[in-house]
Amino acid sequence: MKRRLRSGMSAGLLAVAACVALHSPYSLAARDAQTILKETCQGCHTPEADNALSRISHQRKTPEGWLMSIARMQTMHGLQISDEDRRTLVKYLADTQGLAPSETDGVRYAMERRLNTVEQFDDQTSQMCGRCHSGARVALQRRPAQEWERLVNFHLGQWPSLEYQALSRDRDWFDLARKEMVPLLAKRYPLDNPAWKKWQSSAPKSEALVGDWSFSGHLPGKGELAGVMSVTADGSDTFKVSVKGQYADGTPFNGDGSAILYTGYEWRGNVTIDGVTMRQVFAAQGNAMQGRMFEAEHDERGLDFVAAKQGSQRLLAVQPGYVKAGSETEVTLIGSGLSGKPNFGKGVEVVEVVSQSPEQIKVKLKAAANAQPGLRAVTVGTLKGPSLSVYSKIASVKVVPEFSVARIGEGGGSTPKVQGRFDAEAWGKGADGKPYRIGVFPAQWKVEAFDERAKEDEDVKFAGTMHADTGVFTPGDAGPNPARKMSTNNAGNLKVIAAVDDAGKSLTGEGHMIVTVQRWNNPPIP
Repeated sequence: MKRRLRSGMSAGLLAVAACVALHSPYSLAARDAQTILKETCQGCHTPEADNALSRISHQRKTPEGWLMSIARMQTMHGLQISDEDRRTLVKYLADTQGLAPSETDGVRYAMERRLNTVEQFDDQTSQMCGRCHSGARVALQRRPAQEWERLVNFHLGQWPSLEYQALSRDRDWFDLARKEMVPLLAKRYPLDNPAWKKWQSSAPKSEALVGDWSFSGHLPGKGELAGVMSVTADGSDTFKVSVKGQYADGTPFNGDGSAILYTGYEWRGNVTIDGVTMRQVFAAQGNAMQGRMFEAEHDERGLDFVAAKQGSQRLLAVQPGYVKAGSETEVTLIGSGLSGKPNFGKGVEVVEVVSQSPEQIKVKLKAAANAQPGLRAVTVGTLKGPSLSVYSKIASVKVVPEFSVARIGEGGGSTPKVQGRFDAEAWGKGADGKPYRIGVFPAQWKVEAFDERAKEDEDVKFAGTMHADTGVFTPGDAGPNPARKMSTNNAGNLKVIAAVDDAGKSLTGEGHMIVTVQRWNNPPIP
């Protein structure tokens, strides 16, 4: 294998280039994967039986995981590989040595760039692995025991100070990693899994994704949106994409782009919406797509996305998803194949069907004054879908995410700021006294010092600005600030406070936001 790092190519620039490559269709003119493996990889990876190569053939990963492996070969070992060859190799490895849909359940947040997720792993995994990177990075790969052990050895060889860092210097990290973590990971995330073999034999053809898709979404700081995404074939497992939609306030959400399918269901797209490039990371199975769209330059600016292929029958969303007892409101049902009379459960009457199509039904609802608070199952004909919340009063307000990280940036540098973006969730109490989620409500937002130290350091003054109407926090500039004590930077420790009005009564919820320094290392899987 040729090993010479290209001059001027930093790890950060390489990561950006690699991420762009992952979401872009590969060229038919590129060398085929087997040629690349033989001519580019085989110099270091020893050939084995059945056309296998050492190390490479004994792992399964997501497209992002394979991309990171190749990028590591480039940055750490000087591998020279063209962008086209890298795309081809990622595509081939993800298709032939990927993960089944069931193997990504519960950890897709890492690929979807939901960076404020608080992970839930056992203490051993969190302390041994999750202290340096997400636990999801471990959970999104499969290896036999020998390969897990080699990964442990690689960690210690590449980062010899690892044993002296927090949560490792207080224990025999290396022996624990080899003797306890290796058997645990080999059992939990094995290379051989019936789910993968079953998926390989049953994965649908990519042609099944061609057509129009009705979608629903929600963008924190902006609100709900809906529309149609049109998909046309543009080669083998590649597509052209056109999006036409709008937010609830009427703002358009229109754009065009392209997408590629990995592993039979891993949809990755680049779509330019009103001049802003957005990534699409979806799981596409059958007549359903679900995942997240986020700005290429600001992954914190992202929206939840769920879609159903037109021609199928599915009720996706109710917008807005709540009604107050004794009041009237207009709601829109989003889906595909919607026909028949909508029903919203006991105590909720359909006053008028304003408009109806197979993709959207707009209705005016009235909730009886004595309607019991709680969730109602929503149906359209025989279709069942999301619930409608009926409430008489709001019991509490939650800030979502409850804990978040924002990052200073710019200030003469090229690293952008990372905003904090929040929703105010209203919660009620049902007839049984149990709490239930009503939905996202408009709120007035502010930040306060989280503790006495933050108050003393005037973090509210320096760390950034909260937009009172949207819940969008924009951090301060990077770099030293002469106006601060000891000219420190604009980091801060803040409370995020949302105030929701309920019939003249203000209810507040609190969250916690750390405003910290720039994110220099930003891999596809954190």
